[in-house]
Amino acid sequence: MLQVENINLHYGAAQALKQVSLTAEVGKVTCVLGRNGVGKTSLLRSIVGLKGISAGSIEWEGQEISKLAPHDRARRGIAIVPQGREIFPLLTVKENLETGYAPIARKERYVPETVFDLFPVLKSMLKRRGGDLSGGQQQQLAIGRALVTRPRLLVLDEPTEGIQPSIIKDIGRAIEFLRAQGTMAIVLVEQYFEFARDLADHFAVMDRGEVVLSGAKADMDEQEVRRWMTV
Repeated sequence: MLQVENINLHYGAAQALKQVSLTAEVGKVTCVLGRNGVGKTSLLRSIVGLKGISAGSIEWEGQEISKLAPHDRARRGIAIVPQGREIFPLLTVKENLETGYAPIARKERYVPETVFDLFPVLKSMLKRRGGDLSGGQQQQLAIGRALVTRPRLLVLDEPTEGIQPSIIKDIGRAIEFLRAQGTMAIVLVEQYFEFARDLADHFAVMDRGEVVLSGAKADMDEQEVRRWMTV
């Protein structure tokens, strides 16, 4: 389990996160919702180690990790699919996938067939440059690259942003499949409410750097969640 407890995060004098708490369980999807600029990406950056926290704690699999560097967290099974995808445009699809080898043992340095089962288009484009793919294909590549690391915690930052509806459905099916395997916890940041609602086991709504609503999907008041996302 991921356990984020009362974390604060600053960019200079500006406080981006205020006493934020979040949990994510293996075999479950935790969705973080909210408008632009409320701290969702800052929360994910703190989890994967791209931004240090000034207070609170982050525990993964029972161990405090808030002082660990990003590459050490990656070695512990934490992977991120960043907003904007951040694939390498001049590398081929195959080479982009192979960049996921960095944190894993040599014996595991191959692309799992699951990646191509979930996103068959990648197998047919292995020799094409990443920059030549459509936005949706690049998003699939970014998710595939994360899966190459064999994550036990998968963090996705707005994977539907700017993506055509058919690929949004493919990504949704992929997340459902990964959850059903019962081997990883998934944290999903989204602004597309219907997509998040359909996938969520748990949810947390953020506003101005704080969690203002959270709970199990069964307890979600859709009208209240939408209010916080549209104000």
